Amino acid sequence: YRMSAQQMLKVFVTRRIPQEGMKILQKAGMCNLSVWDSDEPVPRAELLKGVAGAHGLLCLLSDKIDAEVLYAAGPNLKVISTLSVGFDHLAINEIKKRGIRVGYTPDVLTDATAELTVALLLATCRRLPEGVEEVKNGGWSTWKPLWLCGYGLSGSTVGVIGLGRIGLAIARQLKPFGVKRLLYTGRQPKPQAQEMDGEYGKKRQEISDFVVVSCSLTPDTQGLCDKTFFCKMKKTSIFINTSRGAVVNQEDLFGALSSGQIAAAGLDVTTPEPLPTDHPLLTLKNCVVLPHIGSATYSTRGVMSELTANNLLAGLTSSEMPSELKL
Repeated sequence: YRMSAQQMLKVFVTRRIPQEGMKILQKAGMCNLSVWDSDEPVPRAELLKGVAGAHGLLCLLSDKIDAEVLYAAGPNLKVISTLSVGFDHLAINEIKKRGIRVGYTPDVLTDATAELTVALLLATCRRLPEGVEEVKNGGWSTWKPLWLCGYGLSGSTVGVIGLGRIGLAIARQLKPFGVKRLLYTGRQPKPQAQEMDGEYGKKRQEISDFVVVSCSLTPDTQGLCDKTFFCKMKKTSIFINTSRGAVVNQEDLFGALSSGQIAAAGLDVTTPEPLPTDHPLLTLKNCVVLPHIGSATYSTRGVMSELTANNLLAGLTSSEMPSELKL
């Protein structure tokens, strides 16, 4: 039984997404799909045009879904499904007011993001990008005892800010490297932290060799890592952020890195994204910046795409979502 064209539900997809998700939407036979068919973000005007009359919206974290978008969509909109674990791009209060359901993709990207965080941490503390550069530019002359020395994880103290799914996975993956102490901050102590002898406490960056940020972006965490924060860190410590760029005050981070207040930083997220190529942070040797690739493995992106599609279909048919954001 195929629905007639009139009964088909309009769905706007804001970007080309991995095939796995598209196949699910096409096979369902109930969606009149309209896709912004590009690898680049949908321009604002096209987004407002595309959502008009839509029953479902499949979006990415680069799409700001605010009151204006919801108003443009109109009263048909039942579900917003985002291909992300973060939802700071969604105007949650406005969405809640309208009784729209929201699907997101936690869990499925946890391991990939934790793994990338560990990779970034190691690349930063062992100065891998600098080393690669020296090989290429002829700076490598001979073996020197103090050349390109960095800091190791063995016997170190790691402080994790936000011990949620990803923070916990990062701590688990770091443990075998011989980390001696795990400290964490958050709204409340986490029972799961006990398996790794995690110590809960407010702001323990004073004694951490590595500070890893993996909290979500909220009004509380916006600009959390600022001058005051970096001043409390050790001069030999390393700062890693794979959460959201806005958690960090980048001018203050630049100051801390260029003055030797902290040893180095590794970022997978910035503000804005992409970071302009002439940004001051990119002039520093002790700052490693990646282009927001935390969840970028083929399998993870495929599964994220599937989950996003299934969340959307469940929202359209008023059934239980595999992964619904409780508003």
